Amino acid sequence: MKQLRKDGIKALNQDLNDLYGVDILSKKDKVIVKENLIFVNDSLDFFYLDEKPVPTLHFLMKNNVLKKITVDMGAVKFMINGADLMRPGVVDIENGIKKDDVAVVVDQNNGKPLCLVITSGTTEEMKTMDKGKIARNIHYVGDEVWNG
Repeated sequence: MKQLRKDGIKALNQDLNDLYGVDILSKKDKVIVKENLIFVNDSLDFFYLDEKPVPTLHFLMKNNVLKKITVDMGAVKFMINGADLMRPGVVDIENGIKKDDVAVVVDQNNGKPLCLVITSGTTEEMKTMDKGKIARNIHYVGDEVWNG
């Protein structure tokens, strides 16, 4: 476990800005890195995946900084149990997604974050598909990161 100093927070904030286009941290935040988890002011807000900081579902419930993929209610139980995202359950894909982007999957009724995925194509490529896997599930409600 390591608490980041101001220069470490600044570097992490720059990484987050490069990835998600927003400043998330301030110099006054208490940032602790424990293994691959990043706690900001005692809240598990990010985790490292392939050495890149990725927001957790807890963080996204307060501040969504990711592109969204919306699924029908029939897909919800699969997504929150770690299944990969299959095209038939998808009702909307936000514009601007690139291959290998991290995106958040939300349900169509409430717009609540269900899981994070790594996309296997661009928005346009995924929209033209009518079946098959379009994204790999990397973080879902109830997984190790969720339980922190």
